[in-house]
Amino acid sequence: MSTDPETTPEATPPEAHPEASGTPGAHERPGAVSGEPETVPEPEPDEAEAGAQPGAEGSSDPAEAGAGPEAGPEREPDEAEAGAQPEAGAQPEAGAQPEAGAQPEAGAQPEAGAQPEAGAQPEAGTSGGAGGPGAEPPVSGRGGVGESPAGPDQAAAEDGPDPEAGAEAGAEGSSGGSEAGAGGEAAAGLSEAQAELAAQRVERERIARRKAEREHPVEAGGKLSGRAADLLAAVRAVESGAKAPALTFDEAPAPAPRPAAAPPQPRPQAPAPRTVGDVAAVRAVLARGGAPEALAGPAAEALGEGAAEQLAEDPWRLLAVAGVRPAQADGFAQALLGPAAGPADERRGAALLGWLLARAAERGHTALEAPVLEKALAQYGAPAPAETLEAAIGDGAVLVFHEPLGEPVAEGEEQPVRILVGLEEHALAEESLADGLARLAATFTAPADWSAVAAGPGAELVRAVAGAGLVTHTGGEAARAEPLALAAAARELGLRTVLAAHAPAPGTVTVADLLTGAAGPGRDADGRFELDLLVVLDAPQLDVETAAALVESVPDGARLVLSGDPGVLGSAGPGRVFADVLAARAFPHVSSRTPDPGPVGELVSGIGIGELNQVDAPGKEVVIVPVRDAGEAVHRTVQLVADSVPRAFGVPAEAVQVITPGHGGPAGTRALNAALKERLNPGPGRFGGFDPGDRVVHVPAPGRALPARVVSADAEGLHLDAAGARVVVPKDRVESQVRHGWAVTAHQAVGSRWPAVVVVLPGDAAQALTRDWVYTAFGRAERHLSVVHGVDQALAHAVAQVPPKPRTTRLTGLLRALTAAQQEQQP
Repeated sequence: MSTDPETTPEATPPEAHPEASGTPGAHERPGAVSGEPETVPEPEPDEAEAGAQPGAEGSSDPAEAGAGPEAGPEREPDEAEAGAQPEAGAQPEAGAQPEAGAQPEAGAQPEAGAQPEAGAQPEAGTSGGAGGPGAEPPVSGRGGVGESPAGPDQAAAEDGPDPEAGAEAGAEGSSGGSEAGAGGEAAAGLSEAQAELAAQRVERERIARRKAEREHPVEAGGKLSGRAADLLAAVRAVESGAKAPALTFDEAPAPAPRPAAAPPQPRPQAPAPRTVGDVAAVRAVLARGGAPEALAGPAAEALGEGAAEQLAEDPWRLLAVAGVRPAQADGFAQALLGPAAGPADERRGAALLGWLLARAAERGHTALEAPVLEKALAQYGAPAPAETLEAAIGDGAVLVFHEPLGEPVAEGEEQPVRILVGLEEHALAEESLADGLARLAATFTAPADWSAVAAGPGAELVRAVAGAGLVTHTGGEAARAEPLALAAAARELGLRTVLAAHAPAPGTVTVADLLTGAAGPGRDADGRFELDLLVVLDAPQLDVETAAALVESVPDGARLVLSGDPGVLGSAGPGRVFADVLAARAFPHVSSRTPDPGPVGELVSGIGIGELNQVDAPGKEVVIVPVRDAGEAVHRTVQLVADSVPRAFGVPAEAVQVITPGHGGPAGTRALNAALKERLNPGPGRFGGFDPGDRVVHVPAPGRALPARVVSADAEGLHLDAAGARVVVPKDRVESQVRHGWAVTAHQAVGSRWPAVVVVLPGDAAQALTRDWVYTAFGRAERHLSVVHGVDQALAHAVAQVPPKPRTTRLTGLLRALTAAQQEQQP
């Protein structure tokens, strides 16, 4: 590897910078530069427009969490930014650190097997050692049954303690909860859980009676004192834009503050229609409680019909609005209910539980272990976490599952289980997906004769698909030629074949367009796709809800191929579908032996197995550019994009993509895009900060980042050209859905490749680097890769020792149980 595409006095030879010699590799989690481990729910993504961690790319500036409308750790547009409007009204909680910021805490990035319990870290922004309004409870550090390293956690919390800090507790809870579901299989556990719910009907009736007896909320707030006054001040500070005072009402003491992580926003559901009257009624209730009126629209959409009445009866329902935190909801409740509002209120416990699970989903979990949830509830001030969880289960607000651990035990012995708790939508999506995959796998009982077309690079895959309804396929970038060859062979046989990918690519439709009907085949009378073979590329980017919708749409008698590189960053939404399907080992699998070519391919292949090797690059295919600080990193990046790479390799500047771990900080996407715009397309930014010709990323929904170029703007909105298609982004959505795109995060880049890539690794990103981040970022380069290297040995450490963070999911166990049942039924 060389040190610069063109020899310049600034370039330091490899010998002078040994760690740079072949040491590129960092793993960008769904978003995080903050280096913050996974925590219980606060959204981050890279995956959402995460700016800080992760599970998703986070802001390299831990303090980013809390500055500006994107409240909290900066969300990556692809995951969370879309639909982040609500956050405009709810500023980050009291105690958020300023942007100029605190550097990520050393060692914040937990290792795969790290026992989490030791000291849950407080969320970024909490003051001192007390858990402030932002204290982030931990999320289980354990993944689903059979979890493999292929499923990186994609979403990062806005700020908070190490999510994995609760893993140890979760592990204890798993083994200790055997009495609840001993001796059963996954399916048996579900039945037991249902029986348990039924047994609690009497308790539900008691709770309902108590709710009915509760006095009607009273208007209050004018004569509050002590904590109540502090909470009200916190909410009103949000409205004024001032920094809210530190609060301790809803959070337990925690260790020193940790840099804010930017989580991905929850995947939006179809908003309920709202009328002007609905919004006005909600606005009136918000005003009574001292909450920002800007939350009226988002609250009306989030709560649906009767939103105003719901908020008046249960002020903590405000937590359903994106960007609102527990301390703010507590202040709102205190203002509405007065002394009647307190940490032990059942309504507060139920809302807090739902909020924790929703935030966990933003980090990629589809469920959490009961002990982890109880610990998180306690950290947010719930006086009786176990009773709170029990009441929520009894009310049906959450679902409980007993998942067997380990191999089946002998008759008469007690089967260890772990007790998982999840939201209904994620549980149903995971179960629907498992049923659909099992249905397709059982479609063909005898192989078809495809020998006439089983030749060339995809021959092995063609033979596998001829004999099965569901096949998985793994490999690097070069291996994509195999599913493409399969599709060509299937078409030769007259089969209706569709290739779907995460990002736009020649010969494919995007998964999003396929599901909406914007591209691809039509649907039959039953709503199923009119096709015989569906090949899904970039399968690691499928979250459970998208995957369930896709599989449900594949008709009986059709074949499905899930293909992808298990080493890249995972999905922006909840679940680790591809990794779970591979871990189940229940379906035919083809592993490509086609290596990625050239020095870049050799480097990336080594990273995939945890090795950061020095590679020979006689044509300067891989160049390391050592830098001392963030300012130099920005300068060298602009020089590479505008001058060096175009001159040395003939790649125009518009075909060079910059990738960096986070949005904030002195060398994040914001700073880099500002510098690149000034050099490549200077202008006043007349249209919401954009000018015609600007390179941008459009995020129409969480998890989708589409490259585009600004054409013009008018009263209708910002007009973009996205690969030849004209897109209009409404004015009120420009801020949340459009970013400059000369520099992006790895999560935004996944699924796409460019002739030349410049990966920028500023010193403050060291704690955020992980193997799958590095693998993804470096693998986006086709011909040339430049690494602006300022993290010293952290790069090699990340590649060798920082694997993807696990996610807690149920899909692997469900698939194993279903396939085992199918095998038993076979004669």
